[in-house]
Amino acid sequence: MKKLFLAATAAATLLASPLVCAQKIGVTMAQFDDTFLTILRTGISDAAKKAGASVQIEDAGGDVGKQLSQIQNMIAQKVEAIIVNVVDTDATPKMTRMALDAKIPLVYVNRKPVDFEKLPAGVVVVASDETVSGRLQAQQVCKLLGGKGSILMLLGDLSNEAARTRTKAVEDLLATPECAAMKIIDKREGKWSRTQGQDITTNWLSSGLKFDAIVSNNDEMAIGAINALKATKKWTPQTVVAGIDATPDALASMKAGDLKVTVFQNAAGQGAGAIDAAIRLAKKQSVERFVNVPFELVTPANLAQYAGKN
Repeated sequence: MKKLFLAATAAATLLASPLVCAQKIGVTMAQFDDTFLTILRTGISDAAKKAGASVQIEDAGGDVGKQLSQIQNMIAQKVEAIIVNVVDTDATPKMTRMALDAKIPLVYVNRKPVDFEKLPAGVVVVASDETVSGRLQAQQVCKLLGGKGSILMLLGDLSNEAARTRTKAVEDLLATPECAAMKIIDKREGKWSRTQGQDITTNWLSSGLKFDAIVSNNDEMAIGAINALKATKKWTPQTVVAGIDATPDALASMKAGDLKVTVFQNAAGQGAGAIDAAIRLAKKQSVERFVNVPFELVTPANLAQYAGKN
């Protein structure tokens, strides 16, 4: 009987563990058709499997209305926590209210909500400090250009806090004494897309615009810019194009001598952090309001250490 009691106690303890007690977690992604977000989604899925949690991952397809509907459906299904990679960060106050009213823990991942400073208990953010990414990127471009030159900027979707913050960080860095001789002569919204990055750059080249570097809010648009430069035979080994995220394609481009700067954003780390936060919140355990996953500068000099990380 004593052995049976001990076995039952051990089993009960095991089932109570956050690593094996299956949590039902709803996940809505801004879109599936995006290189970085695909890595993030895989990170969420892998971390959930490792933790023994059940996840339902849905694609909002870049539609904020669809994402709101998905959250409503997850609430109706009585999930134990919701993870949101938000389409439009301006829509987060409504999402926060929906989860709060339903008493369901909410985790925003990768994209910081516009209502971050007012987030109530039970709502957290797992992301990276976007100001740091833009600053690291701009510092390296400034270094490569010797503190002077003309800059073109490719901007992400401006409905996202990340695009706005990365852009402002670059602008602020270029206003410092060391880089004040660098000027942004044009900037266009490429919505994170490689195709749009290529089209915008092609238009710049067709207009005869003279520049010294192209600074992109993400790697996809940066690769698009490189493709445009090569297609128009305006590419040289000295051309400076900078991105952010350190995606596999970006690292391959850097290894080939094309992309000169990127910034590592740990997609797998964000995914694992989101799952960990969701499980802890579901178990009514404390979680920091902002779980920071640090950015890291990537250049040809330290490229090798980032292979396979994203």
